Amino acid sequence: MASDLKRKREDESDEEEVELDADIPKKHKLPIGGELRALKDAADLYQSSSFKLQIDALLPNVRPRESQRASLDQFLLTLRSHLLSLPSIQPQNPLIAARALSKDSIAVPFALPHPIQETKWTVAFEPPSDVHVVGSWANKICVKKKDSKYFGVDLSMEMPSSLFQEKDYLDARYFHKRSYYLAVVARSIRTSFQVDAFYAAALSDPRQTVLVLRPRKGTLHDFSKTHAEVRIIPVLPPSHPIPLHRLSPSHSNVRVQPALDTLFSMSKPSTPIYNTAILLSTFPKLSLLSTNALMESSPAFRDAHTLLRVWANQRGYGEGSLCIHGFEGKGSWWASVLGFLLDGEEPLPVLGKGKTGGRKSVGKGLSSYQLFRASLDFLAKQEFENAPAFVKSTNGHKFSPEAYSSNHSAVFVDATSTINHLVDVPLTSLHMLQYDARKMLEQLNDSTGTDDVFASVFLKDETHLSKRCDAVIRVDLSRLSKYQSTFEFIEHGTPDSALLAAMSRTLRRGLGDRVRAVAIFHPSSSVRSISEMSSPPRISVIHIGLIYSPEDAFRLVDHGPTAEEQDTEAAKDFRQLWGHKAELRRFKDGRIVESVVWEVKTSDERAHIPTSIVRHLLCLHFGIPIADIQTIATPFDGKLRLPDHLASLHQHSGTPIGFKAALTAFDGIVKNLKSLDEKLPLALLNVSPVSEYLRYTSTFTPLPIPLSSSLALPTPLRYLPHISIVLEFEKSSKWPDDLHAIQKVKLAFFETIASALMTTNPGLRAAVHNEQPCESDIQDHASLEILTPEGWAFSARICHDREVVLLERLISSVKTPVEPHPQPSKDPRMARRALDLHTRRFIHAPRHHRAIATLSHRYIAYPGTVRLVKRWLASHWLLGTHVSEEAVEMICARPFVGTSVTLSDTAVGIPRSKERGFTLVIEFLKDWKPENLLFVPLYEDNSPPTEPSILAVSSKEGVWTISSSEDPGGKMWTSSGPDVVAAHRLCALAKEAYKILQETDVDPYNVKRLFSHATDDYDIVIELDPTVLPRYNQNIDADELVWSRGRSGHASDDDGVSRPGFDPVRMLFDDLQSTYSDTLKFFFDIYGGHRVGAIWLLHVSGTRPFRALGGFSSTPTTEGGKSKEKDKRDAVLLNRQSVLDEIERLGTGLIKKITVCEKQS
Repeated sequence: MASDLKRKREDESDEEEVELDADIPKKHKLPIGGELRALKDAADLYQSSSFKLQIDALLPNVRPRESQRASLDQFLLTLRSHLLSLPSIQPQNPLIAARALSKDSIAVPFALPHPIQETKWTVAFEPPSDVHVVGSWANKICVKKKDSKYFGVDLSMEMPSSLFQEKDYLDARYFHKRSYYLAVVARSIRTSFQVDAFYAAALSDPRQTVLVLRPRKGTLHDFSKTHAEVRIIPVLPPSHPIPLHRLSPSHSNVRVQPALDTLFSMSKPSTPIYNTAILLSTFPKLSLLSTNALMESSPAFRDAHTLLRVWANQRGYGEGSLCIHGFEGKGSWWASVLGFLLDGEEPLPVLGKGKTGGRKSVGKGLSSYQLFRASLDFLAKQEFENAPAFVKSTNGHKFSPEAYSSNHSAVFVDATSTINHLVDVPLTSLHMLQYDARKMLEQLNDSTGTDDVFASVFLKDETHLSKRCDAVIRVDLSRLSKYQSTFEFIEHGTPDSALLAAMSRTLRRGLGDRVRAVAIFHPSSSVRSISEMSSPPRISVIHIGLIYSPEDAFRLVDHGPTAEEQDTEAAKDFRQLWGHKAELRRFKDGRIVESVVWEVKTSDERAHIPTSIVRHLLCLHFGIPIADIQTIATPFDGKLRLPDHLASLHQHSGTPIGFKAALTAFDGIVKNLKSLDEKLPLALLNVSPVSEYLRYTSTFTPLPIPLSSSLALPTPLRYLPHISIVLEFEKSSKWPDDLHAIQKVKLAFFETIASALMTTNPGLRAAVHNEQPCESDIQDHASLEILTPEGWAFSARICHDREVVLLERLISSVKTPVEPHPQPSKDPRMARRALDLHTRRFIHAPRHHRAIATLSHRYIAYPGTVRLVKRWLASHWLLGTHVSEEAVEMICARPFVGTSVTLSDTAVGIPRSKERGFTLVIEFLKDWKPENLLFVPLYEDNSPPTEPSILAVSSKEGVWTISSSEDPGGKMWTSSGPDVVAAHRLCALAKEAYKILQETDVDPYNVKRLFSHATDDYDIVIELDPTVLPRYNQNIDADELVWSRGRSGHASDDDGVSRPGFDPVRMLFDDLQSTYSDTLKFFFDIYGGHRVGAIWLLHVSGTRPFRALGGFSSTPTTEGGKSKEKDKRDAVLLNRQSVLDEIERLGTGLIKKITVCEKQS
C-alpha cells in the first residue's frame, strides 16, 4: 500500500514537471522524473549510461528477428506431422540395414566400435513418440554464432522405447541404433522436402550426430529469411529401459577385445565421456524446462545470457575457424553457469554432518550487466580441477559427488544432476577461459581508460592468436606417427579427440608453472553430406597458444625426484615424460636430482624455452617431426640479427658483445671520467646515459668494432654507432653569462678531458667534434667522441643549467624595446630553437632514458617489442626520418603500462613475448587517429592522466600528441614528425601489417611480408651504391655478395681512422630534406637502406605566376592559370628534370641511378 502511494506521488510529480516544462521547446525539454531514474539506474547497475545504450543496441542485432519466424514455424509444423507419420521398419542386422540405405545413397554414421556381421542385436525404425522444439530457439535465447550465418533451431525427436534394450549402453549399441534411426529420417526428408540435408556432429563425434536442414531459396519450404537451420536430434524417451546407474561416471561400458587392445583387456577403466554421451540423449527437454524456470525467476537472465554468449563466441569458445578445443557444442553450459549463480550450488553430503557447503545465490534482481560480470568473476576464480561445481537441483544428487571427482578432471554438473558439461573439456582449455575472464575483468575495472571497453568486450574478434597468446605454435598433424589406444578412441569418440586430449595432458605436465594457460585451437567441425560413406575428415593442422607466467616461463632447469627416489613411480613418470632429456645432476648445494636442462646461448634462445619444450614433447610422445612444429618467433628473431659473417668476426676476436657488454663499457667510461677530477677545473657530478644501446631498445645488439677489426672489414660492415652520454659538472660562478662564451668553454672542457683520457688510458682515442652545419652559435653543438680500445664509441655532451635561464631571458627580450645595435646571435627565434634543443637533449632525454630502462627491467618482453616495432617502421622508411625513436618507445609502452594508470606487474593482460607485444602495437597504430591524444603513464605509478595542451600545428609539423606526466604538451618527441602525410601512410601500413599478422596464425612464413616495402607509391626512387654504405649489413634484404666477393674494398691508409656514427646516406638524406623541403618529401630506411623514395608535394604541381624566391626550381610555360595576358606570360612550372639533375650531382659517388615512377591514373 505504501509503495503504491509512493509510486502515485512520483507519477503526479512527473505530470507536474511536464506542465511546468510545456513552454520549453521540445528539443530543449528537461528530463522528467522517470527518465532521471532510468539514468541513475544506468549509472548504478551498468558501467555507465553510454555502456547501457551500447548494450541495448547490441542485443537486437545478435538475436533472430521475430517478424521473420512465420515461414519457419510453418515448416516446423509440416515437418513434425511428417515425422510422426513415418512408416515402421522391421528389425534387422545393422550392417544389412546400412547396406539397404546405401542403395538410396544414405550413409549411416556408425560410432566406434563399428558393428560386425555376427552382431546378435538388431536395429529397427518406428515413428517418433513425440517431436519438440528445444534449445535456445524455443526459449528465445538464441545468439548469432561468430562465423556462421545460421541460427540453430533444435528439434528433439523422441525415439520409441520399444527400439531399445536394457544392455544397449554397452559397446556403442545405443549409438548404432540412434545412427540408423537418424539415417532413415534423412532418407525420408530428402525425398519429401525441398531442403538441403547434412550430417553434423560436435567435434566430429558420430555419437552426437544430428541431421541439419537448410532452406533452398525460392522453394515451397523456403525459410531462408530467418537465417536459421533446423537440427533434428534423436533423443531417448523418459521411459527408456537403460538403467541410470549403469551411466554413472565410475562405470565402464566399453569392452575392448584382447586382440584389439591387450592393455585394457584385463582392467576395466571407467568411461565417463562415453556415459555422458548417452545421458545427453535425455538432456534436451530437461534443459529446456530448467532454462525456462531461470527466465521466469530472473528478468535479466535472457540479456545476461546473450552478453555472455557473445563474449565467449568472440574468443573462440564455440564454433568458428579457430575455436578452443572442448567448447564446441557446449551452448547449454553457458546457461548452466548463469543458473549456478542464480540458484546457488547443491550442497555436498559430509559424513556425519548431513549436507553442508554450497555457493549462495547472487540474487535474482541483478541487471544483465551485473549478472554478466558475476559470471566472469565466477569463471575467473573457479578452480575446476580442485573445486567441483553442482548446480542446485530439485531432486538432489543422482550420482555421488565422489564418482564425478574421481573420474573427471573438471566437474560442473547441471541442474538435472546427470550431465557434467566439462567431462571432455581439457583443463588447459579451462585455464585459458579463466585467463580470458580475468583479463576481461581487468579491462572492465579500468573505468578511467581511454579505450573503447565495449568494443573490446563484445565487438572485437579476439581469436587472432598473435595478439592473444605469448607464443603461437602451428602443428601439422599429417605426419603423426604415434597414436592413442583403441580404448581411448572409443572413449573420446574420434581419433582426433583422443589425440588432442592426450596432447593437452602432456603439455600441461611438461610446461607446468611456466605458463598460465595452454590452449589448443582448431577449426570446428563442418557439416557433411548424408551420402558420404567415409568417416569425417581428420584435423590436419592445430595451433597451440601459450600464455607465459612471468616468474617461471624462462627458467633453465626443471627439477624432478631426488636420487634416493629413483625407484618410485614419480621418478619413472618424470623419465617417461622427458625421455632422453632427463638426467641425474649434482647442483652447487649438493643435491642430486633428476633434471632437465635447457641449453641456451643468447637471450633470444632463452625466450624460446617454452616453445622448445612443446617441440620436444610433441616429437617424443606423438612422433611429430620437428619441422612440422613451427612458430613465428624464429622469423622475427632473424630480422633483429646482424649477418653471421659479422658475428663470427667478434667470436674469433673474443670481444664481448651485447647490451651487457655495452653497459660494462659505459661503467668503464664513467670510472675513467670520475678519475679526472683533479685535472679538471670543476668536479664531475654525474654521467647520464641517453642512448638506446644502454636501455636495451636498439634494433640491433650493440657490437664494438676495434680499430684492428675495422681495417679488416669491408665498407658495408664497418658502421660503428656512437653511444650518447651527458656530463654534468658542479655548479660554479666561473661559468660565463654569455651563451656564445659558454659554447667556447665547453670546447675547452672537451679538449682537457680528451687529453687527460688519452694520457691515462693507453689505446683510448678521444676527439672534439663540432656539429656542422649549426643553426646558431648559441645552441649546444660541441661533443666529445671517445673510442675505447675494445671498440666502443661514446659521444659526450655537457649540460649547463645556466643556459636555460639565459635562453629564456633572450626569448623574453622580444617584448622589450629593440636594442640600437642588436647582435645576430640574440635572435629570439634562434633562442627558442636553442632552448627546445637544450630541453629535449639535457632534461627530457635523460629522464626518458631512465623510464625506458626501468620498463626494460620490469617487463621482459618490452625491449623486444620496441626493437621489432623499430625494425618494422624502418623497413617502411619512416623511423628516424619521420617518427622519432623516443616516440616509438612511448607507444610501445602502452600495452605494458596502460593508458591511464600504470598496470600492476602481475596484470594478466600484459604481453610476455615480443611477438605478442608487436602485434598489440600494430593493432593500436592501425586504429589510432592523429587527432586523438595519447597519454602514457611512463614516469610514476598511478599517475592521473594529465590533459595535454592542444597545440595548433601545420601540415609540415608533427600531428601526433604523446603526453606523459613530465610532458603534458605531448610534443617533446613528435614536434618534427610525423606530419599528416607520414601519419596517414603509417596508418595504412599498420592496417596491412595487421592483416598479414592474422595470416601468420595460419602460415608463420608470412612474417617476411611484414617487412617488404613496395615502392609503387613513390614518384621518385633513388638507388644507391651498396658497396659504399657502412650500414648496408643492417639492410632488411642485405645481399652478402656485396661484401663477400670483393665488390667493396677494405680500408686504406687514408681512411684507416675509425669514424663512429658515420652514415653518408643519412647525411645525403638530411641535405636533400633541407634543400628540397618545399618541393619533395623523402623517405628511406635508416638501417642500411640502399634506396631513397620521394613524392612531389601537391602545392608545387601545376602552373603559377612567377615570383622571386619561389622556393623551387621553375621553368617558363605558356599555360597560365589566370585569364590575364600578363599572368600567362609570367606563368612558371616546376622544373622536375632540373631538380633530379641537382639531386644526382649532390649524391655523386652514392647515387647509382634515379628512377621516375609512372603512376597509372
